[in-house]
Amino acid sequence: MLVPVLVYEFGPKQAVPIMAVAAIMANLSRILAWWREVDWRACAAYSVTGIPAAALGARTLLVLPSRAVDITIGLFLIAMVPIRHWLAKHDFKLSLWHLALGGALIGFLTGIVVSTGPLSVPLFVFYGLTKGAFLATEAASSLGLYFSKSVTFERFGALNWDVAIKGLIAGSSLMVGAFVAKRFVLKLDPNVFRLVLDAIMIMAGLSMLWNAVHAS
Repeated sequence: MLVPVLVYEFGPKQAVPIMAVAAIMANLSRILAWWREVDWRACAAYSVTGIPAAALGARTLLVLPSRAVDITIGLFLIAMVPIRHWLAKHDFKLSLWHLALGGALIGFLTGIVVSTGPLSVPLFVFYGLTKGAFLATEAASSLGLYFSKSVTFERFGALNWDVAIKGLIAGSSLMVGAFVAKRFVLKLDPNVFRLVLDAIMIMAGLSMLWNAVHAS
């Protein structure tokens, strides 16, 4: 939900490193809030390939046109919704090997399209995680990817002090939100939780596409 706001305000090239810093803080808070629910085997399988792939994706982002970044983000966010429902209809189950393969692909795409969350939702959901276990494991898995992205951005000059401060400000609000949201997530039915994720991805994706058209 934060991605379209950051892109509108700062542009996609600056929004990505800002979000990378904010996401490190947000994922740390989610891990702390749901510590007992983390599936560390799933986290390790996803991260071992995802971390180097995220660095490669972040480097690729820096040479892409801004409008192409907007369109890519929007299309991926929206595409994940029907893909998730198709997998659910066919009762598709994932193993640790699937998580490792998905980590490599999604890690690279995450370096380009800002957020691991919308892209990794189907992967962890069809591994069998939901609610607190999903939030905790996805956060722990994403932490390494976002750190890898941040290091890459800093190395190539896209993460300066101004960007870092903006990321810290955004991240502070996300940290508070993780603890506030916990009581609501605990009360949600798993099916309702998935529908909420669908709605967020569609709205965010449409916002990114609108931004790309508006900027053209």
